Amino acid sequence: MDITIRDNFNRLWAKYFGYAELPIVFYYSKTPDREGIVKPGSVSRCLIGALNEVRKGRTLCFDKDAVSCPGGQKYLGFKSEDAMPNFEYFLSCGIKGKVEGERYKKTPELVREYMKNAPSISAPASYIIFKRWDLLDEQDTPEIAVFYATSDVLSGLFTLANYDRVDPNGVFAPFGSGCSSIVQYPYLEKNAASPRGVIGLFDISARPFVPENTLTFSVPMKKLESMIANMEESFLITRSWEIVKKRVTDSLK
Repeated sequence: MDITIRDNFNRLWAKYFGYAELPIVFYYSKTPDREGIVKPGSVSRCLIGALNEVRKGRTLCFDKDAVSCPGGQKYLGFKSEDAMPNFEYFLSCGIKGKVEGERYKKTPELVREYMKNAPSISAPASYIIFKRWDLLDEQDTPEIAVFYATSDVLSGLFTLANYDRVDPNGVFAPFGSGCSSIVQYPYLEKNAASPRGVIGLFDISARPFVPENTLTFSVPMKKLESMIANMEESFLITRSWEIVKKRVTDSLK
């Protein structure tokens, strides 16, 4: 990674977002990060729970065996088949005595139709590495940045992502699991001509792993770099944002 990008972002983030939490990043790698290698069963089964360690400064390096949740394996690109048997019942009404339904979709039939058009990714390498932004160094190759954001911080990221676009859809919020919203969907945006940001962590099953006033904003590095370049000429220099920034800062003291 170009360390000047890291440092420039750190400076501008502190200037315009104060004490707000720095993002984490992830990237796929053919070789593991030896210090961050995750042994099966050593972290939370839910990827969202495990990533709280990354937010605290611990680097985590997963291979397919270290991701124990079938959904996590699928949405990180380590398996291509459905997340689990009877998934259409799991996501909807369940099967009495066999499968407890999450009731996120009305019927199994609706889930089947949904899954026909659901996107997927294939992991391009054996490992996926998660690391906090300020710990990045030259050897890292971040592909996606993931912000854990309160509503005020999210409003800033959302507005900045739309700053240089004609259309109003520079950010979207797809239905899906917590891990699909921070890995799969942003990764699919990575090679788009005009990549979008992804708002996530609406997944009710993942909500217990994050504070109540927190969602995620995930964005490919290509888009993040353009957002960084625009920061000092955007709304962030206005009195309107100064009022919001003060509220962000006061809430984190």
